[in-house]
Amino acid sequence: MFDILEADIVVLQETKIQRKDLVDDMVLVPGWDCYWSLPKHKKGYSGVVIYTRQSVCAPIRAEDGITGTLCPPNSAKSFAEGPEDMQIGGYPTKAQLEASRVDATTLDSEGRCVILEFPAFVLFGVYSPATRDETRDNFRLGFLDVLDARIRNLASLGKRVVLTGDFNVSREELDTANAEAAMRKNGYTVDEYMSTPARRMFNQLLEGGKVIGERDQGRASAVLWDICRGFHPERKGMFTCWEQKVNARPGNYGSRIDYVLSSLDMKTWFSDSNIQEGLMGSDHCPVYATIKDQVHIDGGNIHILDLINPHGMFLNGQRKREYSTKDMLPMSGRLIPEFDGRRNIKDMFARKPLPDLQSATVALQRTQISYGEHAESDDRTCGPIYQADAVEAKCLTKGGSVESAASATNKKRTHAGASAQKPPKRSKLGVVSLSPLPGTGKGQQNLKGFFTAATVLQPDGGTPLPSTRTHGPIHRFNEPAIDFSSNCSPSPRQKNDMKSSAADPPSMAPANDPNPTNTSSSHLSRPESASLIKDTDTVHDPIQTKESWSKLFTRPAAPRCESHNEPCKTMLTKKNGFNRGRSFWICARPLGPTGDKEKNSQWRCHTFIWCSDWNSAVMD
Repeated sequence: MFDILEADIVVLQETKIQRKDLVDDMVLVPGWDCYWSLPKHKKGYSGVVIYTRQSVCAPIRAEDGITGTLCPPNSAKSFAEGPEDMQIGGYPTKAQLEASRVDATTLDSEGRCVILEFPAFVLFGVYSPATRDETRDNFRLGFLDVLDARIRNLASLGKRVVLTGDFNVSREELDTANAEAAMRKNGYTVDEYMSTPARRMFNQLLEGGKVIGERDQGRASAVLWDICRGFHPERKGMFTCWEQKVNARPGNYGSRIDYVLSSLDMKTWFSDSNIQEGLMGSDHCPVYATIKDQVHIDGGNIHILDLINPHGMFLNGQRKREYSTKDMLPMSGRLIPEFDGRRNIKDMFARKPLPDLQSATVALQRTQISYGEHAESDDRTCGPIYQADAVEAKCLTKGGSVESAASATNKKRTHAGASAQKPPKRSKLGVVSLSPLPGTGKGQQNLKGFFTAATVLQPDGGTPLPSTRTHGPIHRFNEPAIDFSSNCSPSPRQKNDMKSSAADPPSMAPANDPNPTNTSSSHLSRPESASLIKDTDTVHDPIQTKESWSKLFTRPAAPRCESHNEPCKTMLTKKNGFNRGRSFWICARPLGPTGDKEKNSQWRCHTFIWCSDWNSAVMD
């Protein structure tokens, strides 16, 4: 993913995982560090992470949440109460928190913000709550209130801000395809549409944002610049999110709710910004902004690498020292106890074996130095690797013979195992367990068992033969077929047959043998047995039975839409009401740019059929 994006800082929202769901591929990404904000209570909900490329940039501070009330890892003090040199600053005041309608701890409990500070700017990765129902309105507006306060406080301290993420609010009519439909549905005018609380608050934060009437108290001026819109001021259809349920992306019926914003004095820092609408994999598409190599700051030009790394790591764009574990922050995902001191398993297989005896010591030292570039003094990370190399080196030099520890161990195991053979397993009753006969299985494995001919076992334990009978009860070997329906005692003739069967074991002849021998004792070939089978069995047509099963599990044929004569697709009604839970057929094509169903066009037509009203057999 990182190779495709070709970025140095990647901000992801709505990760929908908890700490227990983190795996190596998420945390131990070679060459990258990561900083997570995970939900504290709700499962599979929200979540934000920021990845930074270690060879290009390294933050100097990191925080979880927007209020500063959460605590860093392994600390009992909150971010706002910690050492001053570890504080990012700009924390909301008591008055600002009281105005947010929701307490600070609740706002930061859903994993919606990660904040990284670089020497040049403070980076926010945000996932703002969406508009769902009235019960979440206070939380959503409270989150935006506190976020606005934190950004303005940082600006008043003289710190630059870069705000990125999914804000779940479109800036104006140009940024959404359904602006007119929304206004018509809610009975809004344009001014009322622009004055909805979340949209009004967001526009007061942006330079050039449309604000109806006087600005709110404490928001007298704009502090951020919409980078992507700044490079494309009149572009229509520049959307970043589409409704998946109605397949709205092909017709570009969406909204722009993902942004990259920066402080006003950073306008000249960026060389390009755009969306990547062709990059699939989510209902959102990426938004990017590219920073120039040389940026104008404090009356001069400085290389950007000097401004996004700790002091002394770069000078004039040239690296002076390598990134090490000393540069890791407590918020780093690599320091989570489950991953601390470990490497990605892919890196373990990339190591080359020691070449020979003479270079064993040199290779060991070289391994220590190369890994030390990433972990100079962290014994937790390098310890196990050094021990493994040292053990291998001892085995190579012991007694002057070239022999590895693995081969020596294998020899011992082979010698010990040569004289010991495992006895056959026995059951509790002392009977040796035998493998099942070939062709037999544990019960019925699938529906094909209904239509397979029964297998008759040979009396001498030989190869089983397929039975000539396809229906009726399967009698056990050496047991005559007797009809107990009329009388419980066998007739004299049946008694003679039983004696004959007991004296002469039946010999089974293949069905295609033209001259079968000794078939008089086989109860399957006698007319009496045949008559008994006819009397006791109900014969079914196997082909008809198979077709019945096929119809039972075959999905009914889909109807075809009116305009395109193409198979429709099914959807489920989820809106509250009388029809909730009912399925229906609609045109499978995506919605067009207007968002409405169209007739005689390439987009979705008006076809609508309740599944309960559709009978494919009758219609065909």
